[in-house]
Amino acid sequence: MEWTKEQRYRKLSEVTEEEIEGLAKIVNQCPWRQTFHIQPVTGLLNDPNGFAYYNGEYHLFYQWFPLGPVHGLKHWYHTKSKDLVHWENAGMAVEPSNQFDSHGAYSGSAIEENGQLFLLYTGNTRDVNWNRKPYQCLAVMKQNGCITKNDSSVIQEVPSGYTDHFRDPKVWKQGDEFYAVIGAQRETKTGCVVLYRSTNLIDWQFLGEIKTELENFGYMWECPDYFELDNQGVFIFSPQGLKPEGDFYQNIYQSGYMIGRPLDLETNQFIHDAFHELDRGFDFYAPQTMKDPKGRRILVGWMGLPEIGYPTDKNGWAHCLTLLRELSIKDGKLIQKPVSELELLRGEKTEANKLVKNESVVFEGFEGEVYELFVEFSANTAQEFGIELRVGADEKTVIKYNAVTKKVVFDRTESGQSFAMEYGSVRKCSLNTDELSFRIFVDVSSVEVFVNNGEEVFTGRIFPSKDSTGIRFFSCGGQTNVKAVKWGIVG
Repeated sequence: MEWTKEQRYRKLSEVTEEEIEGLAKIVNQCPWRQTFHIQPVTGLLNDPNGFAYYNGEYHLFYQWFPLGPVHGLKHWYHTKSKDLVHWENAGMAVEPSNQFDSHGAYSGSAIEENGQLFLLYTGNTRDVNWNRKPYQCLAVMKQNGCITKNDSSVIQEVPSGYTDHFRDPKVWKQGDEFYAVIGAQRETKTGCVVLYRSTNLIDWQFLGEIKTELENFGYMWECPDYFELDNQGVFIFSPQGLKPEGDFYQNIYQSGYMIGRPLDLETNQFIHDAFHELDRGFDFYAPQTMKDPKGRRILVGWMGLPEIGYPTDKNGWAHCLTLLRELSIKDGKLIQKPVSELELLRGEKTEANKLVKNESVVFEGFEGEVYELFVEFSANTAQEFGIELRVGADEKTVIKYNAVTKKVVFDRTESGQSFAMEYGSVRKCSLNTDELSFRIFVDVSSVEVFVNNGEEVFTGRIFPSKDSTGIRFFSCGGQTNVKAVKWGIVG
């Protein structure tokens, strides 16, 4: 179905309750609805927004177009949790309703101040000729959950030298002052990030562009995030327009980070090392982080990508969010581990241990469509070894290690309904190691693989048949010892 501009920009107030109920019925009949991931009740979910801890709960918002699986009039939808695992839908949070966000409440962030949660976001507007004009807007949530928009935008104009691709403010506090980074595009059609400062979250001063060594690195940098960890500066952003290089930059758009010295707030200088992709899989974009009360830096991403059709589109919905990941730095790289609270999902436990030699084996009790799996491979002489998940008559999803090329491989060529094939069905990353572990979370239509305790991560949507539930372990050209633990998932 082709969506017209009028259909994409219908207001919810123009939609009948019967239409919403009908759409929800279609969505709930979808065979690929997730069980333990945040997903939209209807329509399309994309960027996570406003991730914060406030009033005794974790709050997470996301970009939402309620009427279908397309990018249309964006709202903020609100979900909240006490444990980062069990999420409660809290309903619409920010609705486009005025001259500053008439064509969408775009992405942004949140910060607590004076007992309130301040939401800073980009308001998208279009004129009669469909020319874009962005505004940076503010809304405030009180402890009772009520959200009120500021009467005016807090940053009215795009600074000279930049196009109207100017969005996604991420705010933090340093000392007595607030800072925000905003994704931007120079008039030369190259991507960058700019910096603002405020004393009250309302009046913002433009400090200029953050100076990096990446002068010509894609045409737009979306969803920037800056924080400090272990006395180092970490700069996360999602550059658009990178060309594939070997195993890198294989998706339509990328998300990654640079680690360096803390950002110099006087000179805007960020001295940094190389750009690293955050996730080596297929479906990951627009991540956002927050610091929780325990001092952990936690990341969540959109498990999807712009401008890609997904098999759930025909069921009236698209996308979900990733599981929550705790960040740390080791040897100049960000390590991403599933937050410890995810162990709350663990149900029945099944274990196996076997030397696998030039064969494919099945262990009793190892099957299912929703589970957590931990596998250690040791005493390896095999040229290749790994796991096949969601195995059926003619379906399987393969996670393996090639000891000859020293690469971890995620292959969804036969995972079920195919999509985005123009970007390939195999992802790889180099990893020189003698011992290997995979911690894998399998939901109805997704796989998240944490390699060697978070050294690398692969995220991918898959759309297999419901009866494809097998799990196989294999080795080729030698042997490997497989030690596996599987947990069922409980609500």
